[in-house]
Amino acid sequence: MSETLTIKDNRTGKQYDLDISHGIIRAIDLRQIKNNPDDFGLMAYDPGFDNTASCKSAITELDGARGILRYRGYPIEQLAEKSTFLEVAYLLVHGELPTKPQLTSWVHNVMYHTQLHEKTKKFMEGFHYDAHPMGMLVSTVGALSTFYPDARNVNDFETRMLQVYRLIGKIATIASYTYRNGMGFPYVYPDATLSYTGNFLNMMYRLSEPRYQPDPVLEHALDVLFILHADHEQNCSTNAMRSISSSMADPYVSVAGAAAALSGPLHGGANEAVLRMLNEIGSVKHVPDYIKRVKAGEMRLMGFGHRVYKNYDPRAKIIKQTAYQVFEVTGKNPLIDVALELERIALEDGYFVDRKLYPNVDFYSGLIYEAMEFPTSIFTVLFAIPRTAGWVAQWMEQMVDGEQRIARPRQEYVGSRQRDFVPLEERSS
Repeated sequence: MSETLTIKDNRTGKQYDLDISHGIIRAIDLRQIKNNPDDFGLMAYDPGFDNTASCKSAITELDGARGILRYRGYPIEQLAEKSTFLEVAYLLVHGELPTKPQLTSWVHNVMYHTQLHEKTKKFMEGFHYDAHPMGMLVSTVGALSTFYPDARNVNDFETRMLQVYRLIGKIATIASYTYRNGMGFPYVYPDATLSYTGNFLNMMYRLSEPRYQPDPVLEHALDVLFILHADHEQNCSTNAMRSISSSMADPYVSVAGAAAALSGPLHGGANEAVLRMLNEIGSVKHVPDYIKRVKAGEMRLMGFGHRVYKNYDPRAKIIKQTAYQVFEVTGKNPLIDVALELERIALEDGYFVDRKLYPNVDFYSGLIYEAMEFPTSIFTVLFAIPRTAGWVAQWMEQMVDGEQRIARPRQEYVGSRQRDFVPLEERSS
């Protein structure tokens, strides 16, 4: 039996058979459904792209109903336990786990490109001391386009790969400089002898010591967090990356646009909102009252529920375990008890269970970042560092996808129909 969808247009009585492939019909096939020969054809109205597939991708598989997240087929749980961030970044970009020589070459190329042009530093010195880190990061990444004009040759594979090395390498350096700018500290040059996350901690926190040695537990915890945030299918920022680069814009302005999308509180800033909520609750004894206010519609339960997941976010489970490892080094964050009590109630209370409000990736990540002494203003920057690997992987995939065209959604026009121009002196107030 062929996989088709039969649609009957009750306006005309005509019947149409649309092909189904992997549970998807092509939106352009709706165009044949017309009320009359001059009709444009049927369109689908889908605000927020809730039920629209904009591309085919082999990078990230996300099954929200079953709580499954896989990169290139590998379960996120296995990658978080056994891999490193740069190894996962290689997997996202190339499609396979690297051999030892491939990983060695990849790490060398990325770490080699962690250095910033001195004029980039001068550019960043122009920001005021209280400039928001995400504004600085978006602006600086966009400015890299002027330093690397070769990046405009997006049709050349070798040129594209060079930009991948540059972006994954330099994003961590830029991120650390946004922090040091606000603190009034001198910028710290990258140390390519350290791991990717170890070097980032070095650039963030090194002061007068001759050589910075990151705590291995904290270094590993950050590596795990970077793996978990590396890619997440066609979210708001990834969609922005693909949409901008569909015009053949260079990857620096495309990543800057993706980071701008990430900067919004509904996307990359959610863990800040969780911390504000936990601080507002203050202690475990205040949790029941807060839950009552949530049910009454007076407050929101931050860090629970997800646009895609209708089950426990698999990343949240991993981050929860990582938090305890971090606390053994930094000391226990007292807000963890508040978080655990909120989670316990939400998983047992029918109000939250019926609404499928499970903890998501943002619920525990902020507690770890706070314990590691990252200021809340830089939380979204910490998100942008690993997500850059996902953005460039999506970009590389898009560049060889023969079906992709410049992004150009349609609209339903609801404005005025034709009107005649009225001279200024004849217009009424």
